[in-house]
This record gives sequence, structure tokens and C-alpha cells, in this order.
Amino acid sequence: MKNIALGFSRFFVGALFIFSGLIKANDPLGFGYKLQEYFEVFHLNFLNGAATSIAILLCTLEIVLGALLLLGFWSKKVAWGLLLLIIFFTLLTFISAAFKVVTSCGCFGDAIPLTPWQSFSKDLILLVLIVVIFLYKDRIKPLFSKESTQRNIAVVVTLVSLGFGLFTYNVLPVIDFLPYKVGAHIPSLMVIPPGEKPDEFEIMYHLKNKKTKEEKDMSDKAYLKTEIWKDNNWEIIGEPTKRLVKKGYEPKIKDLIITDASGTDYTKELIENPYYSLVFVAYDLRNTNENAIAKLNALAINATQQFNIRTVLLTSNSAQDAEAFIKKNNLFSEVFYADAVPLKSMVRANPGVILLRNGVVVNKWHNHNVPTFDQLSRKYFDK
Repeated sequence: MKNIALGFSRFFVGALFIFSGLIKANDPLGFGYKLQEYFEVFHLNFLNGAATSIAILLCTLEIVLGALLLLGFWSKKVAWGLLLLIIFFTLLTFISAAFKVVTSCGCFGDAIPLTPWQSFSKDLILLVLIVVIFLYKDRIKPLFSKESTQRNIAVVVTLVSLGFGLFTYNVLPVIDFLPYKVGAHIPSLMVIPPGEKPDEFEIMYHLKNKKTKEEKDMSDKAYLKTEIWKDNNWEIIGEPTKRLVKKGYEPKIKDLIITDASGTDYTKELIENPYYSLVFVAYDLRNTNENAIAKLNALAINATQQFNIRTVLLTSNSAQDAEAFIKKNNLFSEVFYADAVPLKSMVRANPGVILLRNGVVVNKWHNHNVPTFDQLSRKYFDK
């Protein structure tokens, strides 16, 4: 029974750690954004600049620990590493769930979003299994007994894991789990489909009795049904609040609003353009790659002059900062503004490029691998 429990625990924990590490390493920039949320909660903002590097290292650690567990190498050290790691993450997810500080843990990236309590439950199960592994660690036998073979395999696993994270960071996720993936029709993802119901809310009033000083909360329906409003002794204190009654269908894209510097909404016009549009996404102009911006600027000039392609720069910076950036870089594209959250989801790069047509994401690229103007012309614009 001990061997069965140990074998099951090893396989489950090892496979889950590898899967979790690979999913996050597929999108290290996204995982880095999630780490920044935790850093802000625990007042560790000085780590924000290193968030992506930490994300890649954590993904590598997860994959390596999972692989070493399955291979049976250095069982005592691996068991200690797993135990310390799961205790830390269990405490972290409990704090996140109990105090509602981070709404999604990011354990499996955007592939499998978990609520904080789901994540905490998952960590509790892992904690139990890892305790089994820790207690019976002396029973684990390595797949290869030769020390040099173990070391060589561990080095290869580490380099491959680290290399995968660096590759996806510098190119783009191999598998895109975000709503703005290639082939997505953005307008349809911004609305609730026919037959689906939106979130159901009720208005809550905080009431106080002038005579008895009694206070109570009451929904708008109860407020009208009981006709308490007819009693002059009761008065509403403060502003009414909204409370979620029933969770409904949530559009995959719910926060995209594109405006110009004066606040005029251009969302529909830009995303539903029936012709090709080149959209350069740079959510933070202060930290964007200016060499890449210069190349994209040249691309914009050629595309507009030769094919009348509309080119747009989307940013979350202020109009004042954007104006200074435009002058400094002689920017040719039109500039529009949106919140940083959807811009980070559009393309995992700063800057990145999206090719849109009639609301559909035709293709997108990291600034490291944007096609040349001739390549874009042959594949898209000439047709």
C-alpha cells in the first residue's frame, strides 16, 4: 500500500508540476504580469522590473522538480524542495482567497483559469500527496543509477525548460490561450450571444431609523415590497451599492475601449474596418523598444503609401506622454488609447503587431519577428 500510494503521488505530482510549468512557460510575460499583482499586494514593488525573469525561473524550477521526481533522481533533495514550495504556495493561495487580494492565481496561466479557492483546494491536495512523497522518499529508486547520467539528464532538462521560456518570451506563446488569438473575431467576443443571460444584480440600500438608531441593509425589491419608504423614520444612508445575485455569461473581451486623445470612442471603427489595419500595440511607451518602434514606423509608412493600409499605435500612456513620444520618434501612425489590461492581452510584446481585417485577427507578431514589408505585401496586401 505504501508503494502504491508513493507511486501514485509521484506520478500525479510530477506530471502536474511539469504541466503547470510548461503552461506558464508558454506565456512567461503573462505569468510575470500575475507576479506583479502579488508583488503589489505584499508591497514588493521593487521586484516588478524582474517579474518576467522570476517567472521564467519559477517555470523552469517547476518543470525540473517534476521531471526529477518522475525520474527518481536525488529523491531527498527533490522531496524537500517540493515540500517547501507547496507550503509556500498553499499559504499564498490561502491569503489570496481569504482576503480576496488576487482574483486569479495564474497557476495554469490563461489556459485553465482558477479562482483563489479552487487554487487553494488544488494546493491542499498537492500538499497531502507531497507529504506522502516526503515520508517515503527513501523508497524512491532512480531510473538511472549512474551519477554522471543523472547529472547530464538534469542539465538537459534544465536547459530545455529554460530555453523554452526564453523562446516564448522573445517570439510569442506557442499556443495562444488569450481572446485575441489568430483567427478570433473581436466584435463577436465583446457581446453576449443570443440566449445567454448577463450578470444579475440587485441594488442594496443601507437604512437607518432616526428614532431607534437601528441600521439594516435591504435590497431594492424588498425596499419596495415592504413599503418601508413610506415610513419617514427610515432614511437611506450613503450611496446605494450593487450586489451580484447570479453570475451570468461574461464576454471574453469586456474591457476594450479605444479612444482618441479627446476621449472620443473609436473602438467600433477601428476593429471593424473591412480593410487591412496594422495595429502596433505598445501598452507602456516608457519601456517600449524604441529600435523596434523605428522599424515599425518604416513599415507603417510603406504600407500606407503603397497600399493605403491604416496603421494605428495603441497605448495606455497619457496623451501628453504619447505626444512627446511621437515627436521624439517621428511617429507616422495614428495614436489611440486603451486600458493597459486589454493591451497586454492583445499581444505579449511591447511593442507587438496585430494585423486586423473586418474584426478578425489575421495574424500577430512579436517585434522580434515582424515580417518585412515585402513579405507582408506578398502574403496579404497584394491579394
